[in-house]
Amino acid sequence: MRARIELLVAVAAAIGCVVSWLAASSTVVVGPVLEGEPHTTSVVYSPPLLGLSLLLATVAGVLAVLGIAGLRRR
Repeated sequence: MRARIELLVAVAAAIGCVVSWLAASSTVVVGPVLEGEPHTTSVVYSPPLLGLSLLLATVAGVLAVLGIAGLRRR
């Protein structure tokens, strides 16, 4: 039973990882470097959301390994 719970939490952490990774980026308009040039866009990333994404990926990986090992021991 514990191994299945670990696998469920691993899946939830993986989903949270993807959601936080997708929410971490936003597009901003950057002014021209020289006068007369067009405005450009750039992607800005949120460091806290990237850190959360990496933490959740780590948790998902560890729990997946523990859950699979627990199921194989049976």
